Amino acid sequence: MRQLLLAAAAVSLVLPVHAPLLADEAASSPGQIVDAAPADDWIAIAPSDLLVMDLAADAIGNPRRVVIQLMPAPFSQGWIDNIRKLAAAHWWDGTSVNRVQDNYVVQWGDATEEKALPEGLVTVPERKYEAPFEDDLQAALRAKLKSEEAELLAAFRQPRDKKIRAIQLAIPRDPFAEETIVFRGWPIAVDRQDQSAWPIHCYAMVGVGRNLSPDTGTGAELYTVIGHAPRHLDRNIALVGRVISGIEHLSSLPRGTGALGFYEDAAQRVPIVSVRLASELTGGDRLHFEYLSTESDSFARYADARANRRDPFFIRPAGGADICNIPVPVRPVAAE
Repeated sequence: MRQLLLAAAAVSLVLPVHAPLLADEAASSPGQIVDAAPADDWIAIAPSDLLVMDLAADAIGNPRRVVIQLMPAPFSQGWIDNIRKLAAAHWWDGTSVNRVQDNYVVQWGDATEEKALPEGLVTVPERKYEAPFEDDLQAALRAKLKSEEAELLAAFRQPRDKKIRAIQLAIPRDPFAEETIVFRGWPIAVDRQDQSAWPIHCYAMVGVGRNLSPDTGTGAELYTVIGHAPRHLDRNIALVGRVISGIEHLSSLPRGTGALGFYEDAAQRVPIVSVRLASELTGGDRLHFEYLSTESDSFARYADARANRRDPFFIRPAGGADICNIPVPVRPVAAE
């Protein structure tokens, strides 16, 4: 049976934490703020956390490399351990991209479902779609709440003709979760009452294909989001990472014409040449990336600029942004 994902999409709003603007940032674009971020605000991604997928060259011979950053603890670690074993066994070599559904996902793995899996893969229970709070997340949520309380108090002090709008803008809204936060570089939803947290299906996030519950997938069948954030999948499927380079090699593929976007003709499938952890690569093939610390002032200003565009093109700032519209900046860096 083919691995399945349910179809639909939705969007939600969340207000970012505001940071004081610097004098020269009044009209800066988000990209300009990122470019100006000091070196200390960037965090290196360990090569062991990078999954490198090389697809067959395109029609004119151009190489197609996709780089995936694996999610850190405490999220989805059972599936990620499986993925590391699959990569170490070179299991994906010779498999293919076999599903491309417009405005939804690209999916890859063994289209024949006949390739034997390596030994040692674990079955992960559904409860692991969520993770319990940890101390650092608790602290980040307290800081976020303090900032939101300050904004709400400031809104109540506004003149009567501006007060209602100010209060609306000061209260975060998300139809899928009690609240959301960008934590340690990742979009996370939380439920304070249940003391649980889970990653969010934003564009380019990578998840594990599965069959019907209670199956949770092994990690051998993976997909990435190429459309509007399908937040209804949160807590229903394991998210294990995100594409940080080469998403265009997946999002630009021809759409499948079969059910759920599967390719009906095997000749349409895009061959996967190899999948390796970057730590397995050597010499000039070794990759190095870093992300902008989401605990930095630079990120806070960047997030504010995403929600309140002040650069010359924009006429009216939106006053808020979907958490998926505040992608964490990632950049390649030269090896030392």
